[in-house]
Amino acid sequence: MQDLASTWTPYCGAGSTPADAWLRWNLDPMLLLVLAVAGAVLLWRAPPSRRGLAGAALAVLAVAFVSPLCALSSALFSARTVHHVLLAAVAAPLIAWSLPAARRRQGRLHPSSPLLFALTFWAWHAPRLYDWALSNDLAYWLMQASILGSATALWRSVRAVPPPTGVAILLATVVQTGLLGALLVFMPEAIYAPHALTTAAWGLSPLADQQIAGLIMWAPAAGIYLAAALAILGRCLKGAPGGLRPA
Repeated sequence: MQDLASTWTPYCGAGSTPADAWLRWNLDPMLLLVLAVAGAVLLWRAPPSRRGLAGAALAVLAVAFVSPLCALSSALFSARTVHHVLLAAVAAPLIAWSLPAARRRQGRLHPSSPLLFALTFWAWHAPRLYDWALSNDLAYWLMQASILGSATALWRSVRAVPPPTGVAILLATVVQTGLLGALLVFMPEAIYAPHALTTAAWGLSPLADQQIAGLIMWAPAAGIYLAAALAILGRCLKGAPGGLRPA
């Protein structure tokens, strides 16, 4: 694994160390252009009352891809997990609620939303696909776009369907993300080759880094979906018309 680890060339560059972590900003001109265009489109499509959500989503994407978190995620799998949580559980719902609401489907759930997100999320955490994403820029952006896109579709479904169905979607997501996190915590060995040589600078073994990542996915990340489900349920129990109905 160590021989292979030295060959990885992730998009964000070599993993940062404590000595240079705060200096590793990603000012890739193409990235900044794409973020600017995406932000302009999002603000244009958002109703005036929801442009603050669009701006917040753009800020989260900037933290994920421009800030030192980008290089840190090349060093630590746990930082990569935080990166994915920002995309799927923070930026995605902000985008979903900033856009005009999708048409309700009379209580039916579009089959592509929770299933597609679960398949996408688990697939990119398979070691071979993860290794590919950290050795090929096209694969890296395919990973990011598919996670963000499938998560946005999931949150738009939550917004579009009746509240009980939305709660069920979110609880199913809690289960599947929590299960993946638990598997990472209890895995007997580190399985992600790109981080075999990059965690020591942070005082962690690759296995400890992987376990921290699993804990992040198991508790805080799953907790975001659970909190959203409880918020919808709470509004229903208080008699708010339709829970979080689309505006």
